[in-house]
Amino acid sequence: MDSNGVQRTVTESYLVDALSFTEAEARIVEEMKAFISGEFTVSGIVRKKFAETFLDENGDRYYNARLAFIMMEEKSGAEKRQMVNFLVQASSVKEAVENVEAGMKGTMCDYEIVSVTETAIIDLFPYNNKKATE
Repeated sequence: MDSNGVQRTVTESYLVDALSFTEAEARIVEEMKAFISGEFTVSGIVRKKFAETFLDENGDRYYNARLAFIMMEEKSGAEKRQMVNFLVQASSVKEAVENVEAGMKGTMCDYEIVSVTETAIIDLFPYNNKKATE
């Protein structure tokens, strides 16, 4: 419902930690039941791979931080870059970069932050082992 009381169709993106598309759909339907009135359909599921998440409860947006891990090739001695995506919760791009740097503090591997972009993700539903065993 919008502010005028008119029911509107919206499309929103959520991140669900699941083992299969079937589990992802079932979990998002269960999570969203309390917030939805009227018809509700899952229009698409896309696999996203994040190496790690850096969550900040004060953040209201989710960012995709692309990092390049810099390694040396043993045989040739050449520098090799391995690209990895991290999900970062923050309130701004600057804060997302700070959260990545804080999360990577103490790592032994050399890395470079290649990009930080805001995602369309509204909320995150991590895997909850307690619910799975009930």
